[in-house]
Order: sequence, then structure tokens, then C-alpha cells
Amino acid sequence: MKAYLSIFRVHFISVLQYRSAAFAGILTQFAWGFMLVLMFNAFYQSNPSAFPMGLSQVTDYIWLQQAFLNLFAVWIFDNSIFTSVTDGQIAYELVRPLSLYKHWFAKTLAFRSARTLLRCFPPLIVALFLPEPYGLSISQHLSLFLLTMLLSTCLVIAFLMLIYISTFYLLSSTGIRTLVMTIGDFLTGGIIPLPFLPDSIQHVIELTPFGLMQNVPLRVYSGDITEWTIIFPQLFWLITLIVFGQLFMKNALTRVVIQGG
Repeated sequence: MKAYLSIFRVHFISVLQYRSAAFAGILTQFAWGFMLVLMFNAFYQSNPSAFPMGLSQVTDYIWLQQAFLNLFAVWIFDNSIFTSVTDGQIAYELVRPLSLYKHWFAKTLAFRSARTLLRCFPPLIVALFLPEPYGLSISQHLSLFLLTMLLSTCLVIAFLMLIYISTFYLLSSTGIRTLVMTIGDFLTGGIIPLPFLPDSIQHVIELTPFGLMQNVPLRVYSGDITEWTIIFPQLFWLITLIVFGQLFMKNALTRVVIQGG
């Protein structure tokens, strides 16, 4: 465990050095957040009762989504992992007396945590001081929010591990990455909150791990979900994806051939 904590610390500090990129990301999140808030506000002015969530709940959802984009977005990858597999640098990682799965998991967690730390505070602070209905409210469910946020982050990483491992079987990761970017963002509530979808579609998505990613903590914060039992399906899918991912990794490593080796 000490080795993986060291891996986390090293990569976390490394990512913190990219402050200029973080500044550009903050400006993008501000612009996108304001645009979405104004768009939903225009829709709600016509008939507020026609929507499954209150305007203040949607506003909370949007600002938290922008602030924690780097934790929850399934289309943000650590490209160094793909590169290590495709150019053969993975050989150096395989000779280390460490679990490659746990190594990548710790590295990805550090990558996402550091990027989030650099970007999350400005949108949150500004949104807290904006007037209603444009700002971020103080949640009454912070404990449940923090717990579901942690589980959601680990669930996203466990899913991404499957994408990383699939690179051992593919000549290029471009196709599967494009698929995840287009479909995954929609299924996790990254485009619109899942309650805005038809009930039949929403219920099916909520049975999958996608519906338990950012959809859950963001709706918990806004008060749209208040039941503590929501953590049980998150735990179920997290354990399932980790177990399957480790088996997938084990099978991949028995077949891997390093070019030139």
C-alpha cells in the first residue's frame, strides 16, 4: 500500500505543475456553466412545473458539474497510459514488483484529483455569491454528497481501467475512446441531468454503472436524491468493475508481446 501511496503522491505533485492549462480550463468551465444556467433559466420561465427538477436544483447540478468535471467526466483520459502500451514503455512497468492494475488506478486517481484541485475552487466560490436562481446553494446533504462523490470517482476510474486495458488488444485506442466520449457523457448525465430523460430510458441507465457516476452525487447535493441506500448500488458496481478489471488485466498480460523484445 505504501508504494501505491507514493505513486499517487508523485503523480499528484507532477500534475499540479500545469497551472497555465488549469487557468484555461477554469475560463472554459465558467463560460460553459453560465451558458447552461442561462439556457435552463430561459426554459423554466415558460413553465417551471413541466420539469422534473427545480431550477435551483438544476443550477446546483450545473455548477458542481463544472467544478468537478475532472473527477466525473468519463472522456478525460490519462494519455500517458495509452502511450506506454502502444510504444512499448509498458515493459518498464511490468518488471516492477507492483500490481499494474493498482499502479494505473493510483496514477489515474492522482491525475484526476490534482486537476480537480487546480480548477474547482474558482467556479465554486463565484457560484456561491451569485444571486438566485443563478448561483450555487448550500446543501443540507453534504455528508452523503462527499461519500457518493468518492464512490463515483472510484467508479469512473474503475470503468476507465477497462478502457486502458483494452489497449492491449487493439492496434489503436482512438475508436473506443471516441465511443466513450460520445456515449459515456450522455449516459452519465454529462449533457443533461438524467431526470430530464423519459422514465423508461432513465430507469435503464440507472441500472448500469453510468447512472451511478456523476448523476448521483450531483443530484444528492441538490436534494433531488436524499436516500443513503443509493451508496449500495455504487458499491456493487465498484466492486464488480474492479474484480472484472483485474481479471481482464491478468488475461491481457498473459498475451502481451513487447515489440522488439
